Amino acid sequence: MSIKTIVITRPSGQARQLIEVLTQAIERSGVAQRSLPQILSLPLLTIVPKADDQLADQIATALSDADLAIFVSPNAIESVMRLLGRDWQGFSKKVIPIGVMGGSSHLALKNHGIGQEEVPTPIIIPKNNDNWDSEGLWHELQALGWSWQDKKVVIFKGEGGRDWLADTLKNAGTRVEAISTYTRIPLDIDNPSWHAIHEMDFSKSLWLLTSSEAVRYLGEVAQEQFPESLAVASALCPHHNISDAAERIGFGEVFTTLPGDEALMKAALAWLTI
Repeated sequence: MSIKTIVITRPSGQARQLIEVLTQAIERSGVAQRSLPQILSLPLLTIVPKADDQLADQIATALSDADLAIFVSPNAIESVMRLLGRDWQGFSKKVIPIGVMGGSSHLALKNHGIGQEEVPTPIIIPKNNDNWDSEGLWHELQALGWSWQDKKVVIFKGEGGRDWLADTLKNAGTRVEAISTYTRIPLDIDNPSWHAIHEMDFSKSLWLLTSSEAVRYLGEVAQEQFPESLAVASALCPHHNISDAAERIGFGEVFTTLPGDEALMKAALAWLTI
């Protein structure tokens, strides 16, 4: 009899941490006493930070007169900090507030000492993790009562991706400079990571999907490599946009959780009891 499989689709470094924590949570919970599930890493996208002096100069120049910086993800934070290699408050004569969309980004800032300085950098984040997304951050930004026509906002992001917040700020009259600091490279279809996917029982698989772009790429591969299989598989997504993408590529069952790894793990444990 085939065992249940949980597929982690994050980039390798992020997947490793989640697999360790999830494995420990499963062992502690006792939900799989007879047989532990198989946990597979399938890094659908690899994050590649950009690294050139011209981009570093562009970022430093953009921040010199910025009123707010927004990081769309932890990857954006790590790539900027690695590229510039200096303290955040060294970019401008004034302290530049930072907006982020979720807890992982907030933790990444903390790991760099941001928000913990002698004069702490203000960090703006949606208060309720139900709203850890662009719309939630915009709600918090509006509560500041700023005159957006007088502001400059720098947004750090990956190549491509969603532009809703940038467009919303522009429509409010804000001067917006969006800077791509990393690219995403799709997992080659000849990569050995796909082998275990082809061999598993899709009807007993749960896919943890945390990126709409990764889901779209999975759909392209599935259409060529296993066109009928996703119809019997389940997907777990921390945002309705990702859930919508999972439904579009053909997942038979799609669950939407609250944002954050804790919610993902709770939902995965619940799935194991079904």
